[in-house]
Amino acid sequence: MTGPFIKLYHGYLYITRGLPRTPRNLLTTVLFLCAACVISGELLRHTGGENNSDLVFILAIMCISLLTDGYVYGIAASVVGALCINYFFMFPFRAFSLSISGYPVTMLSMVAISAVICALTGRIKAQAIEATRREQDTKALYELNAKLNAEKAAIQLQADRETIRGNILRAVSHDLRTPLTAISGAASVLLSSEEIASSERSASLVRDIKSDADALSAMVENLLSITKIRDGVMPLNKQEEMLEEVAGDALLTMRRRFPDCPIALELSDDILYLPMEPMLIKQVIVNLLENAIRHSGDREHIRLRLFRQEDWAVVEVRDRGRGISPEVSQAVQLGRPLEDNLSGDSSRGMGIGLSVCQSIIKAHDGFFAAGNDPEGGAVFRFGLPMEEIKDE
Repeated sequence: MTGPFIKLYHGYLYITRGLPRTPRNLLTTVLFLCAACVISGELLRHTGGENNSDLVFILAIMCISLLTDGYVYGIAASVVGALCINYFFMFPFRAFSLSISGYPVTMLSMVAISAVICALTGRIKAQAIEATRREQDTKALYELNAKLNAEKAAIQLQADRETIRGNILRAVSHDLRTPLTAISGAASVLLSSEEIASSERSASLVRDIKSDADALSAMVENLLSITKIRDGVMPLNKQEEMLEEVAGDALLTMRRRFPDCPIALELSDDILYLPMEPMLIKQVIVNLLENAIRHSGDREHIRLRLFRQEDWAVVEVRDRGRGISPEVSQAVQLGRPLEDNLSGDSSRGMGIGLSVCQSIIKAHDGFFAAGNDPEGGAVFRFGLPMEEIKDE
């Protein structure tokens, strides 16, 4: 019912959009009063005294009330309209006369009726505007709800993909673990035999087999760890540990794997005693050291440094090799996964190892950073918060 009114109102606003509010309202009032005078004059010319000019002015006043702001213009138009009817369209014509019986009542009735119509029209206009606003709000809410549902569906699809991906990785990793362990063990047995040891070529081949099998085993363990951490299967069991002891354990592991690669250790002046999952932090240090040995191109200048920086216990692994690419540095800085950022034999397993490090350190509420040293080589650094475990 209010549709035509609100369409007329918005159409008029569009047409007169270049005018300020007050001049527009005054112009509207004058135009409709003049139109009512012209129409009433034509009626008077054709019908004589019974010209119903009061109905024409009431219609004009209703339009003024609809198209102007507030009640003032409509009420003022009703008063002006009553005076115009008395002067132009009532006997004795072109003269004001309130002495004839019935004229005062007619004039007052017209003003009252016009004022009531003005008020009702203003209320209808307000309701129509409110209905339009509600319609727009409902449309916006519907579009927002549709967008949220689409995003929810996309997130659910991504979560399902990650679940399937994690299940596949775990299945493949479990299937590869046993044969890789068997290959490494068989290579160790062969290296201890006199027949292989007597041939340098055969011994070198077996050592390469064992080295590659150990590298693949480490990669499989990293895949298992990263899927468990991201899926929440591996909860943290933090304990108060000395970071120096965890780092020393990691160094012993690296010296067993790479006995010909010296690693310099620089300890902090402070005792770094903090809550952590020691096995996971050891895995982070081992991954960083192994990346430096396998991918830096320089096995002679690898350094492991522990120090305190404000409320953080920081571990730094530094080498003098070829450094890391800007893509890897940016991915680490933005916290993006690194599995797909690296390619080629020289980088095999590096992205997976760094992703494991990122996930473990993030689970400890720490920070992880990577970059290149101006003097050459790569620098990997992670920090753990120096906090105390609260007694439950």
